[in-house]
Amino acid sequence: MALIQTVRGVEPKIGENCFLAENATIIGDVVIGDNCSIWYNAVLRGDVNSIRIGNNVNIQDGVVLHTLYEKSQVHIGNYVSLGHNVVVHGAILKDYALIGMGAVVLDNAVVGEGAIVAANALVLANTVIEPNTIWAGVPAKFIKKVDPEQAKEINQKIAHNYTEYASWFMDEEGCKTLSK
Repeated sequence: MALIQTVRGVEPKIGENCFLAENATIIGDVVIGDNCSIWYNAVLRGDVNSIRIGNNVNIQDGVVLHTLYEKSQVHIGNYVSLGHNVVVHGAILKDYALIGMGAVVLDNAVVGEGAIVAANALVLANTVIEPNTIWAGVPAKFIKKVDPEQAKEINQKIAHNYTEYASWFMDEEGCKTLSK
């Protein structure tokens, strides 16, 4: 069963039709929207500040979400995909953003709608990534613009794929296989 823990009197809130892997960890001030999937070894640690996650978001294996005490929060829009082993620390990810495997996004960075952060990129604190662009490298730099419809289509497809994958782990009633 996923570890869902209340901290400082705040209990995580989880939307409808969400898959929580048995060893996912969700702590404190975390609000998860509908149709999300939180995969194996993911840690959403809302102990020092809030984490807000939209609908149809997939948080893949090994992802860590955390914040700075009273200084930064995590806000994730709808249809966002966080690849395996991503770290998001106190950043804002707008709708349809795609964060590639192993990327790190630091405090007060903003990843615009439909933007793509390449695998293993390091987005420094306070960086603003424009919508529908690709960024890569250490530190991450602008690579090119992407067609907004193409970015949306790619990111929606990934989100829908993960909704399907999550369904394989859910029971016939559509409930979380593993809940608190």
